[in-house]
Amino acid sequence: MTELVATLIARPGNAANLAMATDHCLDFLDGSSAAELSRGEAVDIAFTGDKPLPELRAHLQTFVAELPVDIVVQPTAGRRKMLLVADMDSTIIGQECIDELADFAGLKEKVAAITERAMRGEIEFEPALRERIALLKDLPVSAIDRVLSERITLDPGARALIATMRANGARAILVSGGFTAFVEHIATLVGFNESYSNQLFETDGRLTGMVGEPILGRTAKLATLEDAIIRFGLAVEATMAVGDGANDLAMIGHAGLGIAYHAKPKVAAAAAARIDHNDLTALLFAQGYRREEFVTS
Repeated sequence: MTELVATLIARPGNAANLAMATDHCLDFLDGSSAAELSRGEAVDIAFTGDKPLPELRAHLQTFVAELPVDIVVQPTAGRRKMLLVADMDSTIIGQECIDELADFAGLKEKVAAITERAMRGEIEFEPALRERIALLKDLPVSAIDRVLSERITLDPGARALIATMRANGARAILVSGGFTAFVEHIATLVGFNESYSNQLFETDGRLTGMVGEPILGRTAKLATLEDAIIRFGLAVEATMAVGDGANDLAMIGHAGLGIAYHAKPKVAAAAAARIDHNDLTALLFAQGYRREEFVTS
């Protein structure tokens, strides 16, 4: 029998739904117990199980399927992670930077359609990125600063997630198929230890329509996680990866806990855990942090 924990998380104001989901899970998990992580917001249910973890996850997910409640099921041992590898666009920030850049060229609708197909896994990421960048040829580089200052917003909970994990000894890496000018800025703003991204080429103050090769995509994101595991001497179980798009699937699948965050259907279906309703602080509750342990300043 394995010691397991199911963490149920609801947005503030949904205490009744959280209570209902908790009661359903407790009834199913005979002999289990519940512990509050944040009143009306997050609950841990400790239990033992001998069924395969994917089967247990799928069964417990049915109890919250119609409720605005997220559930994360995992082994109790090692649930506090020592490494987080995170996607940026539509994960740590609320936008897709390349789509916002395209808006300054009057091409947002066209570029966003390609982005959506790539994130859904309908087309390969690398050629899709080359195609989108080519469309931005001759766009003034100054548009990057305007996007950063006028369009980009952090997803709620981003700073608390990184600050809390780092305060407890973990490392955080931002790895993005986006561009260095955006990624380095966001990494510094949020507090990541490291960042990896793609390089946009420019000349005479304008984009050339070219991107550095090799392109950082699905394979490189996985390699970043694998390299960090070796560099920091960690067990795979001590790691967490989070993202929303198809190019995040490999790292999500390899991490000790892989989380699909407000993700595309293909990603949500494949990940060990999914956060559909809550902000990034859900990743702290999933690790057993109580609300009063969050670092918010």
